[in-house]
Amino acid sequence: MEQLAALIKQLELKLLHTDMRVNPSVADTLLSEEFEEIGNDGRAHSRQAVVEWLLHKDAQQKWSLEDFRVKMLSNDVVMAIYRAVKMNASSETYSETKKGSLRSSIWRRHGDSWKMVFHQATEQQ
Repeated sequence: MEQLAALIKQLELKLLHTDMRVNPSVADTLLSEEFEEIGNDGRAHSRQAVVEWLLHKDAQQKWSLEDFRVKMLSNDVVMAIYRAVKMNASSETYSETKKGSLRSSIWRRHGDSWKMVFHQATEQQ
């Protein structure tokens, strides 16, 4: 289970840290066609809206994923649960302006690879 958690964490970070303007195929590799998200704003977002955000996000922004764990929902489906915290780009320290967000993602195995089918973020106060 630890190896699976490490793999899923790596995939989560790849989505957040990849400059999609340089490598847009990463979104197709990691996001299922039926992907949807409930964002920090409490609204549902389509796959296309999330891909647009990924294409226009700050490519220098880094994140720390804390308390990362996965739960098996079936043989081919896992849920990742973690706390995401923005890092200050210049010093690689935690951002003091944001406490982070609690996140959950559902990943489905497709052959030898995994694709995210759902994501939810809840901003911490």
